[in-house]
Amino acid sequence: MSTIDQQFVEYIVKTLVNNPEKVSVERTIDERGVLLKLTVDGEDVGRVIGRKGYTAQAIRTLLRALGTKNDARYNLKIVNTEEGKDITSDNPSNDVEEPTSEEDVSIETEQVEEEEPTSDIAERTRAELADLDDLDI
Repeated sequence: MSTIDQQFVEYIVKTLVNNPEKVSVERTIDERGVLLKLTVDGEDVGRVIGRKGYTAQAIRTLLRALGTKNDARYNLKIVNTEEGKDITSDNPSNDVEEPTSEEDVSIETEQVEEEEPTSDIAERTRAELADLDDLDI
């Protein structure tokens, strides 16, 4: 039986990918909150992550909003089915059990963003998202 958060992520991701039948979401609860492990076909990993990780970040933002409504803290981990490899991790090993902290993801994003000039709207949006990250939900 899948929960509302699993159904939510599955629905979003299945509309993005070419192989929706290979999309699955596993749910575990630990001391950090709820970990959703999203498994997609290797061909569809790029679609789920998106250019510069924007699509994956958008999914995480939507999960944060769902977490606010349900009084839960969600973490999303994207896994490639072909290699069984954690896409969101910097670790090149095939260890898929170690979740990536949200701080690691935001640091990577900030490094990429510093290299390119941004507009005022983009900077304000990033500042608002950073404020949301600071909330303990």
